[in-house]
Amino acid sequence: MGRGKVELKRIQDKVSRQVSFTKRRNGLMKKAHELSVLCDVDVAVFVFSGKNRLSEFSTGDSMPEILNRYQDYKQADEAVRKIVREELTLQGRDVRTVDELTRIIQRDLNEHKVQHSDVTELCQLEKQTESVLRQVRTIKTQLMLGVVKNLQEEQKQLRQEKQLMVGEVANELLILEL
Repeated sequence: MGRGKVELKRIQDKVSRQVSFTKRRNGLMKKAHELSVLCDVDVAVFVFSGKNRLSEFSTGDSMPEILNRYQDYKQADEAVRKIVREELTLQGRDVRTVDELTRIIQRDLNEHKVQHSDVTELCQLEKQTESVLRQVRTIKTQLMLGVVKNLQEEQKQLRQEKQLMVGEVANELLILEL
């Protein structure tokens, strides 16, 4: 016999709310652990209670590593977005948000009175839309590949600098030991 659906609304009774929080938090942590073991992935979970108490879970001792990877990802993502905006601006293209593009497409569809169009006109409109999407995807791919290449070059340079520093430190230690 299955359980019924739980209505998602705030639990009014304070004790029941705390009990439910504790059980669901433990279930969430268990699922995070299962995900990490079954799929061999790194997982980090933070939960702040109503009283601002922190509960956390991470795979092994890797919380700082996961947080660093997250920060690196966010910085790289921001860098990609910035470069895409700059590149599109340099190419003379307007950078628009998804909402703006949606409004433009909706306006164009209304102007063309799509409901009264025949199949050939709709097919032509679909091909035009697909063509524009292909162009956007191509530009996006090129820009992302450029960013990845730049990041790889930067990583290579940082590794070389690290090796030089390690060598310098080793030399200094040798000098100090003598």
